[in-house]
Amino acid sequence: MTRRAVPPRSLLTRIATASSCFAQHVGRTLKKAGYNVLDLEPLPKALQGKVSAEVAQAQGYGLYSARYGNVYTIRQLLQLFQEALGQFTPAHPVWEKDGRFYDALRPGIELRGFASPEEVMLHRAWHLKAVAEMMQQTDIMVFTFGLTEAWVSRGAEGTVYPTAPGTIAGRFDPELFEFKNFAYPEIVADFIQVRQILRGFNPRLRFIVTVSPVPLTATASGEHVEVATVYSKSVLRAACGAISARFKAVDYFPSYEVITSQSARGAYYEPNLRSVNSRGVETAMGLFMAAHDKTGAEKLRAKRVKAQAEPVESLEEEDGLICEEALLEAFNT
Repeated sequence: MTRRAVPPRSLLTRIATASSCFAQHVGRTLKKAGYNVLDLEPLPKALQGKVSAEVAQAQGYGLYSARYGNVYTIRQLLQLFQEALGQFTPAHPVWEKDGRFYDALRPGIELRGFASPEEVMLHRAWHLKAVAEMMQQTDIMVFTFGLTEAWVSRGAEGTVYPTAPGTIAGRFDPELFEFKNFAYPEIVADFIQVRQILRGFNPRLRFIVTVSPVPLTATASGEHVEVATVYSKSVLRAACGAISARFKAVDYFPSYEVITSQSARGAYYEPNLRSVNSRGVETAMGLFMAAHDKTGAEKLRAKRVKAQAEPVESLEEEDGLICEEALLEAFNT
């Protein structure tokens, strides 16, 4: 009797990622280690081989498990899931700029925009189908908490946008939009709802949560940006601590502590003290894999040793991370 080959766990476990720009490295690291990282909205076959990886990523392909771009707050993720289930309708979903139209919930995915609002909504409907499929398939959800600050629509629903109106597209109207700084109780409550939604599809689903070590570029809180950064990261870290302590199926990975630790003496940041350099990325991801995959950790450790003998490069320059939050600096000047 022939014994059936059993696929390795890395191929059986379906992992979904959704996070801020720093966390794009988590998905890349897991893919390189052979894990089954979901991509339910890949580059169309008609474009494969015709556009570079850089162009594809700039259009939102291959960054996460669906083409939603960066998700900076847990409320943004919650609303996305609710919309995919038909439980939420975003306010002002289409923004305009120079006669072109953009998906307000992911304005960076089409740099030239769409020809009409109808085309925007057609593409969004396709996107939501991919998100719904991702939710049904996921065994492990990886999410990095990036920000507490956001721009939202006025009203009871408070639609969360990944960028301020008027940065990539749209126009800022204080009668339609307002600044929101999410508090600890809101963040914990939002995560619990996200967990309930996903575990409705898979009762055994697990989470890996982290906090982005990238400080704010600018703030609309009225505080100094360093004060705003400490507040934001402290609230997010406390929220992660609370949810990982409360739920056994939630693991916290300390990427924030690895990069910002005083023992690192700032070695993992670029001279601008904001961008994480390649050495910091290799250190954080090496520890991540050491905690979750011994074989993958050995490969990354060898790569890190080699990298330490080479000039340290910026994270954004080396890997072409897509970070809309950097646009806030221009918006606030």
